[in-house]
Parts: sequence; C-alpha cells; structure tokens
Amino acid sequence: MRVELYNWRYESLAEQLSKEMKKRYFDVFIARSKEELLETVKSIIPEGASVSNGGSLTLAETGVLNLLRSGNYVYYDRASAQTIQERKEIELKSFTVDYYLSSANAITNDGKLVFLDGNGNRVAAVLYGPRNVVIIASVNKVVEDVENARRRLQFISPMNSKRLNLETPCIKTGYCVDCSNKQRICNYFVVVETSARQPGRIKVVLTTFESGL
Repeated sequence: MRVELYNWRYESLAEQLSKEMKKRYFDVFIARSKEELLETVKSIIPEGASVSNGGSLTLAETGVLNLLRSGNYVYYDRASAQTIQERKEIELKSFTVDYYLSSANAITNDGKLVFLDGNGNRVAAVLYGPRNVVIIASVNKVVEDVENARRRLQFISPMNSKRLNLETPCIKTGYCVDCSNKQRICNYFVVVETSARQPGRIKVVLTTFESGL
C-alpha cells in the first residue's frame, strides 16, 4: 500500500510540475521507469550528435552514462581523462556540444531549476553554450520554493562530499557549516527561472522513481 501511495504521489506531482515547467518554456517529458527514461533520452538525442555531461549520480544510477558510452554519439566523456589538463579540455569542449546532460539538485513547485556546483562547469554549460540541455531529475527533488531548495542542498551536500571522499568539515559534522575549505563542493548556487530567451533549449525529463541524492 505504501509503495502504491508513493507511486500515486510522484505521478501526480510529475503531471502538475510538467504544466508549470512548460509555462517557463522548458520542454518536459515524464519517465516512469529506467527503461522508459533510456528510451526517452534516445528519442531526444539523435544518433551522431555530439554529447557531454556534468557530474551526476542520477545519470550514473539510471544507466544514462552507459547509454552515452555505448550509443552512436560523439561523446566527450570527462571520466576518460587521464590527467587534470585532459579533463579540463573535455569540459571546455562540452560548451560546443549538441546535447549536454545533467541533473538538477532541486526543482521548485512552480518549476524553477536549482543547481549547486563546485567547479561551475556544469552550471555554466546549463546556462550557455551547448545547443540543447537535457536535465534528468526525480520528482523526489521537488521542494516548495527556492529557500527550501537551499535547505535541501545543505542537507544533501555532506553526503555528496562523503561520496566523493573529500575532506570537508561537513564530513565530520554531518551537516553544512558554510566552510571555506578548498575542497568545498557548494560554491555556485544557481536558479534557472525560465528558458524564455531560447524556448525548448532546456529539456527536462522528470522521473517518477527515485534516483540520485
């Protein structure tokens, strides 16, 4: 019964959120399973397109990264870099690709996309450069407003720091202390209000199953 209730809530939330996001000039898709998500990504990105992505647990967990690596795409994969300089060069190439994939850290009830980034390359690419941006995010990331998004990210950031084996104060405390540590991963807080200047450039795939943090 509990699973059925969660499924009902996530389905309803996705449908309502889709309406709000379309008002903000985002193209919106809903995927109800990992299989449906992968088919949706295939339908969005044509074979032969150049693609890249930002760091994302969601993309890894859902199989999207494996799809990019095995598919017929020109894939700039920063995970393949052997040196820091090579990784940097791949990240710069990401600004010229046909499709850039990422997740959002939170989405507000009225359809705004919220990001928290360490190096800034991910949010920079979302905002400008790639011809198309594909955001894949579970509706478990939906919050009431931007202020609650910030609170959510303060809760999530220590877990991401732990996952990345960083040595930040939040690893010891379990909560954000707004540190000045050089390994801090929460340096750029960005809210995308609309895609009005380029309608449809940002495509959002809402999943009704949980993924990522």
